[in-house]
Amino acid sequence: MVYSGRDATTNEVTVSESQRMILTKRQARLIAALIERWQREGIVTGETVAGLTASYEVTPFNWQRLARVAILTSVICLVVAVASFLADELILQVMTRLFGKLETALCVVFAVVAAGFYVTGFHRRKRKPERVFTNEGLLFLGVLSTAASISFLGAAIGGDEDFSLLLLLACAIYGALGLWARSKLIWVFALLSLGGWFGVKTGYDSDWAAYYLGLNYPLRFVAFGLVLCAISYSFVLLARVRDLTQTTFTMGMLYLFIALWLLSIFGNYGDPESWEEVRQIELFHWSLLFALAAGAAIWHGLKFDNNVSHGFGITFLFINIYTRFFEYFWDELHKAIAFAILGVSLWFLGTRAQRIWNLGRAKELSDRQP
Repeated sequence: MVYSGRDATTNEVTVSESQRMILTKRQARLIAALIERWQREGIVTGETVAGLTASYEVTPFNWQRLARVAILTSVICLVVAVASFLADELILQVMTRLFGKLETALCVVFAVVAAGFYVTGFHRRKRKPERVFTNEGLLFLGVLSTAASISFLGAAIGGDEDFSLLLLLACAIYGALGLWARSKLIWVFALLSLGGWFGVKTGYDSDWAAYYLGLNYPLRFVAFGLVLCAISYSFVLLARVRDLTQTTFTMGMLYLFIALWLLSIFGNYGDPESWEEVRQIELFHWSLLFALAAGAAIWHGLKFDNNVSHGFGITFLFINIYTRFFEYFWDELHKAIAFAILGVSLWFLGTRAQRIWNLGRAKELSDRQP
């Protein structure tokens, strides 16, 4: 809450018109409940309550959501505009005459454009940090321009055989920018590029065979996700990357659980022919590993108050259960019975979730009672 100070004679919190916070209706209800509770418990006086209440106003329209959607739509339109621009034959001919090779020209152009977006985005983040969506939109355009520049670089140098180096270059650029600017958006693309490089590199080194060191792709990415989660814990010790800890952990969990889900379906098989000859019950130990990992994530979330691991654990535990249902019972049961079981189970899940939510509301309402 932002306020200008206290009146010397009345000890009342005073707020200037320009300092008022603009809140949504939901945010305002939460703030009002907190102020009411503080007053009831004697933490604040009546004068302070009046000042705090005057320090914000409720907006009748969710401008934040409109800003997010409008900027995202703007980015999509700009991408389409660039694609249409590059489809013009006259423009392509001019660029070819200037640079000698079209791919080289496009690589240079997109590199310059990306640099412009990054400089503008980082500059605006310092000068106008409150304009989050605009700043992140500029950085996202920089990320897309970087990807386009690197892809045209690969086409210019003929890097079709082993394009893992291009992905590693993208990871290095995004990683350096993400660390330097502490940008979570750019850091996410650095980790995505790193995952792409890992997959392509292991595939290239194994001559695109089914296995690398005896591991198929899902099992490789289980290891990759675990390593990424472990690395995220070391980030807490370093001030420069501390802000990227949760982002790194989230991406590691995403790699880990998607890979575990695929592993529970396909096992450590690398070709469809071998997998089709195996009964699904023979892959049960992978499903059990998936369930144990989800349980461990839930335990970790509850133990250390980590919403990320708790959310991943619960979500993928139910994904595991419903995946096994379709594997083991979908072909055996009459479809009416199958859908009835799905409906009843989802109804049970919804009612349990509703009960937990109502318990939280009841506790909140009881806390408000004088």
